[in-house]
Amino acid sequence: MSKPQVSIVMGSDSDLDIMREAAKALEEFGIAYEIDVTSAHRSPERTAEYARKAAGRGIRVIIAGAGGAAHLAGVIAAHTTLPVIGVPIPSTALNGLDSLLATVQMPAGIPVATVAIGKPGATNAGILAAQILGLSSAAVEKKLDAHKEKLANGVEEKSKKLRITLGT
Repeated sequence: MSKPQVSIVMGSDSDLDIMREAAKALEEFGIAYEIDVTSAHRSPERTAEYARKAAGRGIRVIIAGAGGAAHLAGVIAAHTTLPVIGVPIPSTALNGLDSLLATVQMPAGIPVATVAIGKPGATNAGILAAQILGLSSAAVEKKLDAHKEKLANGVEEKSKKLRITLGT
């Protein structure tokens, strides 16, 4: 197996069901990843060390998912110059809105690319990581082009089915 280029990290192992979607997307593009748990609040020193050492391990993009206060992506971004993609996890009565706001509302100078709440966001985080890596990899870029074509073909098929169903 090749060396991981993307690190998927989450604030709790209870987030794994959602963050697995990022892993599935990366697998589709043949991108090696690692996956771990660290917490901005419960293990702040571990989180800072993880972020500072990620580039040295060959990581090029970090995907961070967290619920509630959802400071994980921001804390990681504060300790690295690698691109960080935040995935808001719906873990409270607010259904992820709190996580979304905590992830997206970063101060100037500490960017976190933030995707949608939950599984769709985790999928998009994996695809966005692939797009970042595709800037310097023709093989990944080619797989991304095929992915877009597959999406377009799916819409065309649904359109045909609908026209047949409606008799138009």
